[in-house]
Amino acid sequence: MSRRTKKPLAKRGPGGDRPKGGRPATKRGPAASGPVRGNRGEDGRPISARPRGERAERPATKRPAAERSAAERPVSDRPQSARPGRPPARFGASSATRPPRAQRPEATVEPEKAAKPDAPLPTKVETVTVTADENGMRVDRFLEARFPGLSFSHIQRIVRKGELRVNGKRADSKDRLEEGQSVRIPPLKLDTPKPHGHLSEVEQKTLQTLKAMTLFEDADVLVLNKPAGLAVQGGSGTTRHIDQMLEVLRDSKGQKPRLVHRIDKETAGCLLVAKTRFAATALTGSFRHRSARKIYWALVAGVPKPKQGRISTYLAKDESEEDSIMRVAKHGDDGASHAVTYYAVVETSGQKLAWVSLKPVTGRTHQLRAHMAHIGHAIVGDPKYFNIENWQLPGGLQNRLHLLARRIVIPHPRGGVIDVSAPLPPHMLQSWNLLGLEHDRFDPIEHAPEE
Repeated sequence: MSRRTKKPLAKRGPGGDRPKGGRPATKRGPAASGPVRGNRGEDGRPISARPRGERAERPATKRPAAERSAAERPVSDRPQSARPGRPPARFGASSATRPPRAQRPEATVEPEKAAKPDAPLPTKVETVTVTADENGMRVDRFLEARFPGLSFSHIQRIVRKGELRVNGKRADSKDRLEEGQSVRIPPLKLDTPKPHGHLSEVEQKTLQTLKAMTLFEDADVLVLNKPAGLAVQGGSGTTRHIDQMLEVLRDSKGQKPRLVHRIDKETAGCLLVAKTRFAATALTGSFRHRSARKIYWALVAGVPKPKQGRISTYLAKDESEEDSIMRVAKHGDDGASHAVTYYAVVETSGQKLAWVSLKPVTGRTHQLRAHMAHIGHAIVGDPKYFNIENWQLPGGLQNRLHLLARRIVIPHPRGGVIDVSAPLPPHMLQSWNLLGLEHDRFDPIEHAPEE
């Protein structure tokens, strides 16, 4: 195969075309049919050879960068993918149309949606439609999101009285809404949000109390060590409760931290609170899908046999004018829900008392208290479910509910795991010391199977 010898290109003629025998013309045709390289105009003449009057007609203003071709722009104005030595932009979209890297949201973190402006206070009955963003939202969260200043007790009252209706029917505060449903909202009374950062002396004390109760806190989540005897939510005759105390933690937008779950008034220990709407949605989903793990400690009458086991029943609520109590029911009974609890005996005090670790798989009202009473080992100091005849409380032990929400393990909304433990409350610590129980022992319930 013969080797080609490179010949020097012939010089261009006055019109910019090479003579015959040189490099063939491109498909663009004659030089006048398109832009000409170099400093020549469309007519082929050098710009410097034009009369001064013609050159004066050239516009003095610069064409905007967007209208200039990539070749005409200076290197600093070109997108990074168009610069020499840079790979081309991928997936069709040029880097010029994409936001800078710092402005793109992180793939692993779901940012909060922009807060909607607060709806005006309804002074008469109104009917609103559930939007796509509100699909799957609980009734109480729906009202709280639309009217951030609305107190929990007011929400519960209008729902309980049937003043709020969904598609013309009564609704429970835990019912979930669907897109397109009509919600009848009665006239509401909003709590006036206080100026951010301005707290009264009483509110300052409440804030200090919450800080002293805090076991874990970051920008999204708060875990409190709730003392025994303090209610989580308001009710008849309850004036002080955690939900009301959280008012002092409202942010500059008027948003208050939200309760994710509840524990009984007389139960001490870990209580999970969401500080943002994004965290509330994620944590509530973890409870719904049972990816949250809760461990309780209790002091019970007698020693359960076997020492490790599983309790599975149906529970239904019996309500009266004075009180309500959970009873073991049959499958199919009105209002009956399946409840599962794992238990393990950690240590005993003779045959009269046992320290038991409990792990509820489901989250029914009074589930642990009803289940332990059902197997004949009621929790010490339980005013509702302890009904063992001729049983005497050992001397020195306080007749208070010996139940602690010891530990909570749950996925963090933004990655990782929240794992928090609460210490024994004073009355339980006193009992442990009197009975010689070692509260820092290994807890076998941590390895109980999931369901």
